[in-house]
Order: sequence, then structure tokens, then C-alpha cells
Amino acid sequence: MINFRLIRHLWLFLAVAEEQNFGRAAKRLGMSQPPLSEQIQVLEHALKVKLFDRSRRGATLTPVGAAILPAVRKFAEQLERLELAVEEAVAGQTGMLTIGAISTAMFDVLPGLIEQLKHAYPQLTVSVREIDSVEAVPALESGDIDLAFARLDGDLGHTIRSLPLLEDRLMVALPGDHPLASRTRISLASLANEPLVMFSRKVSPVYFDNLIATCRASGFSPRVLHEVRSVASQIAFVSYGQGIALVPAALKKLAPDNVVFRPLSQKLNVVTTAVAWNAERSNPLVEEVVARFRRPS
Repeated sequence: MINFRLIRHLWLFLAVAEEQNFGRAAKRLGMSQPPLSEQIQVLEHALKVKLFDRSRRGATLTPVGAAILPAVRKFAEQLERLELAVEEAVAGQTGMLTIGAISTAMFDVLPGLIEQLKHAYPQLTVSVREIDSVEAVPALESGDIDLAFARLDGDLGHTIRSLPLLEDRLMVALPGDHPLASRTRISLASLANEPLVMFSRKVSPVYFDNLIATCRASGFSPRVLHEVRSVASQIAFVSYGQGIALVPAALKKLAPDNVVFRPLSQKLNVVTTAVAWNAERSNPLVEEVVARFRRPS
């Protein structure tokens, strides 16, 4: 049986945790402060823990409160999704598709796809969430998203399937006054002693590992000076004189005047966007979207 009282208490806890003040939280919730304080005390008593340290300056989370905050936030997000789904069902909507996408896919892939879906399914609600590539597989496995558009390649586990959508050739981005900038082509081996600005492994481990393996296959371990969260940041760091970078050719259009792009001697292609889904979760709409991408354009 659903414990609606506990759900309400968790909403109140989240408000106080985010505002770090009972007065501000009460105002946000549209209630007075004494009942809010009382309800938080009821929650603490029920859980047999202290969630907040109270003082004249406000309310700070105890270690226990801080530990449960991420789970409460995730629960609140899922509850909001459920509420939206119920509202849409009552209003006669036919379904909801939740998509997780990296920022570049939001520009390259999603506009056309969402336009097609709106035309084919006028009553469908599409919810888009920005994610990093490393978040795609866990979110698909947990059911938080139905589709992921991210930098994914190779074996993604027993349940996750993927289909490459966009590939691009790697180029070298380097300052215009760099000695290698005078070359028309640059061998990968000539980068052995160069400080590199790399796309962070925490954000896209497959992409990062593939580049490292490619460098090692050319006889060297790359000197990674900086790890950044986007390919656009790689170019920015190069423009600041913080190293050179291996980036997809399409990013050339983002380069400022003091950054030049040079092709590699060997042709190296990387998957810049793939669509991924959970094969164990039957969803006709997901299957339809994947089928659209499989069709020859």
C-alpha cells in the first residue's frame, strides 16, 4: 500500500534541504513554519534519525540527511514523471517517451526525430533530459529513460543495444602558432610528447578509452594535461594555449581564429552519436524509433 503520508514528508524534507531554512521552505510550500517544523520532526521520529541541525542561521543537513538527499531527489523526479503521465492519461494523451541525450545530439539528431514523432503521434509527449554519455547505460537499465543518444560504442552489456548514427573523422586542433600547424597532415605518432586536452573519461569512458588505445597502438601513451566535459571545451582550452586536442572534424566550425585544424595522416573515425535502448524492456514506440534509424535515408 502506498504511504502517502511518507511521500508528503519527503517532499517537505526536500524543500527544507534545498532552502536550508525552515522559513523559506514554508513560504515555498505555501504553509506556515510551525507545521513544517512539526512534520519534519515526525519524519525524524519515524526514521529514528536526525535529519537537520537547526540554528538561528537556518537548517543544515546532518550526515544522515545528506546521505539520503540524492535518493529523495530521484524519488521526487520519478514522482513528477508519474504525475505528468497520470495527467496526460486523464487528458487523453496516448503515451510518453523519455529521451536522454548529450548536448550535441540535441542539435544534430533530436530536432528531426521529434518533428517526425509529433507528425506521426500528435498526442505523444516526448520528455528530453540532458545526460553525459556515461549516464546512458545506467539510466536505460533502471528505466529512467527509454532511449539514449550518446557517444556509445562496443559492448554495452547484456541488455543494452545500440546503433551508430553519426561518425566523424578525427582531426588535430592546435594553436595557430604551434610548430605542427605548418604541416598539411599530422601523424599520430608526432603527438607523443604533446600535452593533450581530452574529453573526460568520467563523461564518456568508451570514447576516451578508444582514443587512448589508438595512441598506444601508434607506439605512445598520450600525455593528458586536461580532461574536460565537452568537445567544445577542448577547443576552448586549445585556444588558451593549454595543449592540443583530437576532435571530430565537424567541430572546426566552432574554432576561434587562433585555433587551426589539421587532418591526421591515418584516417581515424569515431562514433559521435549512437542511439541505445534496453532490449529487455518491450516498448513498441522505441522499436519504431530504432526502425526509423535503420531505414536507408
